[in-house]
Amino acid sequence: MYSYFLPDQYVKDVYQLSPTDFINRGIKGIITDLDNTLVAWDRPDATPEIATWIKEMQDAGLQVTILSNNNELRVKAFSEPIETPFIFSARKPLSRAFRKALDQMGLQKEEVVMIGDQVMTDILGGNRFGLQTILVVPVASSDGFMTKFNRQLERRILKTLKRKGMISWEE
Repeated sequence: MYSYFLPDQYVKDVYQLSPTDFINRGIKGIITDLDNTLVAWDRPDATPEIATWIKEMQDAGLQVTILSNNNELRVKAFSEPIETPFIFSARKPLSRAFRKALDQMGLQKEEVVMIGDQVMTDILGGNRFGLQTILVVPVASSDGFMTKFNRQLERRILKTLKRKGMISWEE
């Protein structure tokens, strides 16, 4: 059961991830969370650095889709200026939105990676759906109300995974 909460990779931020690394692993598509993965949860738009990172992925031939549990207004306002497809109100970790993202990209599960900052939504959802998963350190140290609750559960799960020797990184 705990393996569903275990990411395939753990990095400080998305800038540690290059298009070449993905392509060499057979990845053709990236599903990424928005809030506290790409930008702080209360930042309305993309930073120039995030816009450049997404463009680099797309220029390398990788498809990028933003998959967020947030509402349409929030996700659309972020995604449209940087011309990135998105799915809002995803209800992660449920599988429906992951399936929709793959259908939109026209890719298979083994060709797609899920990037996110939350074990309880992004990693659990990606793993249950059969995607490769990458956990990033949250961009901001503060969270919205529901995320604060999830983070408490996440800390307990990560502590257990560490105690069982299933993770080797330091938080």
